[in-house]
Amino acid sequence: MFALTACANDEKLLPNVLLIVADDLGYLDLGVYGGEIATPNLDSLARDGIIFTQFYASPMCSPSRAMLLTGVDNHVAGLGNMSERLADNQKGRPGYEGHLNRRVVTIAELLRDAGYRTYVTGKWHLGSPEQGADPAQRGFDRSFVLLESGAGHFANMLPLVGPGLAGYSEDGTRIDRLPDEFYSTRSFTDKMLGYLDAEANEDRPFFAYLSFSAPHFPLQAPADSIARYTGRYDGGYDELHARRLARMQQLGLIADAVTPFPRLTGEPAWNDLSSQQQAVAARTMEIYAAMVDDLDRQVGRVISQLKRQGKYDNTVIVFLSDNGAEGHRLEHGLQPLAEWAAECCDNSYANLGRQNSYVMLGPNWARAAAGPFRMFKGFTSEGGIRVPAFVHFPKRVAGGRRTAAFASIQDVMPTLMELAGVEHPGSYRDRDVVPMQGRSMLELLLGERDAVHDSGHVAGWELLGKRAIRQGRWKIIWETSYVDWWDSAPANIRRDAWQLYDLQTDPAERIDLSAVEPAQLERMIGLWNEYAAVNSVIIPDRARGY
Repeated sequence: MFALTACANDEKLLPNVLLIVADDLGYLDLGVYGGEIATPNLDSLARDGIIFTQFYASPMCSPSRAMLLTGVDNHVAGLGNMSERLADNQKGRPGYEGHLNRRVVTIAELLRDAGYRTYVTGKWHLGSPEQGADPAQRGFDRSFVLLESGAGHFANMLPLVGPGLAGYSEDGTRIDRLPDEFYSTRSFTDKMLGYLDAEANEDRPFFAYLSFSAPHFPLQAPADSIARYTGRYDGGYDELHARRLARMQQLGLIADAVTPFPRLTGEPAWNDLSSQQQAVAARTMEIYAAMVDDLDRQVGRVISQLKRQGKYDNTVIVFLSDNGAEGHRLEHGLQPLAEWAAECCDNSYANLGRQNSYVMLGPNWARAAAGPFRMFKGFTSEGGIRVPAFVHFPKRVAGGRRTAAFASIQDVMPTLMELAGVEHPGSYRDRDVVPMQGRSMLELLLGERDAVHDSGHVAGWELLGKRAIRQGRWKIIWETSYVDWWDSAPANIRRDAWQLYDLQTDPAERIDLSAVEPAQLERMIGLWNEYAAVNSVIIPDRARGY
């Protein structure tokens, strides 16, 4: 059993915090979860820490980041929907401001007030300086961020949708030019290392939020990084899916008897593609793997610096992905993106991965990233919201463990607050703020409990009309037909109706039990209604995008 040695009145004993977020990283993309991409630094941290196998985020990025930094449901924090996809009936409603609202206080604000140095580099996507929701306005001493949901990864500031340039800010001031040598993963790390190094002799602890924009589309990487994966995916996505599933089974992450969710109807088998189609698809996955590999290498640089500075053992490191892998296609309900990709970029085979190319991972490689689980980013099924996550804290937490305890992105802030000895206030400066809804994971981390939440805990999700409720082994999901982004759904998917699944026997959500368990279905619908009422959920009258 481990005892917490920190005291709120002794700053030298307080832990440093390194919070690392990957953007659209799939469940099986790390080696410790069954992937083949070279991720030795993250794998080492995970193996020496505590690996979560049932850790949950939102289906998409800004709602996840809102919950991460506030410990509050995204519908309360201001990101009930993505700012660029607000429906008419949501506009102007509390919780749908499209940026962090004033009803919440961030962990950066509270830790800074408690004496922490606070830094953020990377993707922000929680608001702009003009909205009063830039990092500099929400608790960060130093910041260098991409303000938007995504962008090209090189210096040309390619926006996710044009025209114009992607939006960046540094310490609250807009940036209209990036250095010529800019590459997102490396450059965000450079900035963070600079912040940490500049105040390395400070006695005050730090809170460092390293929020990568990789491997979010458009998929781009340096040529030498892509070259490391040349030919690695010539066997195709069906082969990769099978290999990763087998590895998951070897690692004990999934039972041999689990039948994975099938390839989507209308999506071709690898062997049905032409040789040219196979070449383009394989190169797409090579670029994606290169981006994940680069992310791992940059994490390695941060770890090396912490060790050189003697801060490694007293730094709690939390790593997670903000949602499942990106499985959409430009031609599936993403018309503005498709038009922009055709206008802005050269997507010839020889140019793929460069700064003026624009490709997405697609549903078949995303299926390999999700393994047995259903769907991917944008969905409230397991492939969209169950994400890789681990906590590493060598000074106070015994590592080498793996837990199947349910935990969520809302639980991160309460955990870090407890470690820092900081209480959440009922008010912050000039305003009332809502209490955190997440629960501290500290007792689980210290080996004092085998769960974060009790058996009756209810977890809910909603985004773009897609919704879900989970309690224990039971889960209901609702998939909307607002956007018909794939040609024809698998036979067991019903849209615009509740579906019931037993995750204990069917983690792939393949067998809808709503017809054979009507009482359980009604009970779960009741839990959904309670969740929606408590969090003021407004179902969009018409979803925009996916």
